[in-house]
Amino acid sequence: MSKKELSQYEVIKRLLRQEINGSKAAALLHLTSRHIRRLKAKVRKCGAKALIHGNRGKPSNHQVPEKEQYRIITLLKRRYADFGPTFAAEKLSENHDIRRDRKTIGSMMAKEGLWQPKVRKQITHHAWRQRRDSYGELEQFDGSYEYWFESRAPKSCLLASIDDATGRITRAEFAAHEGVVPVFVFWRGYLTAHGKPRAIYLDQFSTYKMNPGVAHDNHDLKTQFQRAMQTLGIELITAYSPEAKGRIERLFGTLQDRLIKELRLRNISALPEANRYLKQEFIPKFNQQFAVESKSEANLHRPLSAAEQKQLPAIFSRQEQRSVHNDFTLSFHNQWYQLTENQPALVRPKDKVMVEYHLDDSVHLCLRGKYLSYKLLPQRPKQTAPKSWALTNSRPRQIYQPAFDHPWNKAARLAAIIKQQN
Repeated sequence: MSKKELSQYEVIKRLLRQEINGSKAAALLHLTSRHIRRLKAKVRKCGAKALIHGNRGKPSNHQVPEKEQYRIITLLKRRYADFGPTFAAEKLSENHDIRRDRKTIGSMMAKEGLWQPKVRKQITHHAWRQRRDSYGELEQFDGSYEYWFESRAPKSCLLASIDDATGRITRAEFAAHEGVVPVFVFWRGYLTAHGKPRAIYLDQFSTYKMNPGVAHDNHDLKTQFQRAMQTLGIELITAYSPEAKGRIERLFGTLQDRLIKELRLRNISALPEANRYLKQEFIPKFNQQFAVESKSEANLHRPLSAAEQKQLPAIFSRQEQRSVHNDFTLSFHNQWYQLTENQPALVRPKDKVMVEYHLDDSVHLCLRGKYLSYKLLPQRPKQTAPKSWALTNSRPRQIYQPAFDHPWNKAARLAAIIKQQN
């Protein structure tokens, strides 16, 4: 008997011995007087066992049949051994038409040693930042390096952005690394699909923010990404801890659990195929399941103007300044460029030309808003040595000899006088 049933039995025995009345027993056990009369009759007839529930020790009428249990456990061990109960329950329903509650699946997995409930840590109070009100008001962006394809491919980087107001994945794309070019490709695709967000929340990675020491010496110095976003009028907000941009961090935690397993189930191990799956299947399904409604129905994305659309290739390009040499050449990445004679802008030696390296690997030279024409040189131009005096005159070069009393010969004169005195 349980402690509760033993307590009830002691009170009912006192009632039978008439030490207390029915109202007092009902108050002690927090039961109605009518139910006390039932218990009193049962105990008088059957004794203490009358207080034990009749279904105790019997199998539940709602338990999973043994045959179905065996099928579920077999599938879990064979295909979903490292899944969590929630995700495993979703996959069993989606792929095998087995619809069971996640708690039921979790108890089976725990019994088979496939999963252990997490021990809850001590809760620390945090002042949570409220979501932004509107879609497109703030995008959280980051990259995550992980073995997304497990042992089927090398470690790669997943670039992703999530809307702060709705929790929607607005774009996700696999790349080899989190450098300038992959980030430019990501955001050019984002702007083409959605327009310009009001602000982007990101960390202090070197692609996004200049080194603090360098920035302290020159406040106008910006990274390529900062320069591009400033040109488009998009505000950049820097987070100083992972917790500050918790929404994108939690997203990567979820993707490192779910996306890796989805890619395994579909045997995807190449970046192009994975990016197609993300765009066509995973992101729409994820947003349908996890996105929330924003407080405001307004979409604060700003459409690109015609001029901005035309300038996108230049905006999302690596830009560096180079000086024009006296022979109207300049160098960039070990390649020499010869400026042609006819140009849309006046070019002088020592002019500062902006070299734009576009995403399609083409190079453009820009001076005062005009693109210059050039031709590639196979090697560095050789400097022409000036002609010597002997090649331009018939007479041999004469060396000037100053007179003896010339000021240049003062030391020689003093030496001659001392020699004569000795």
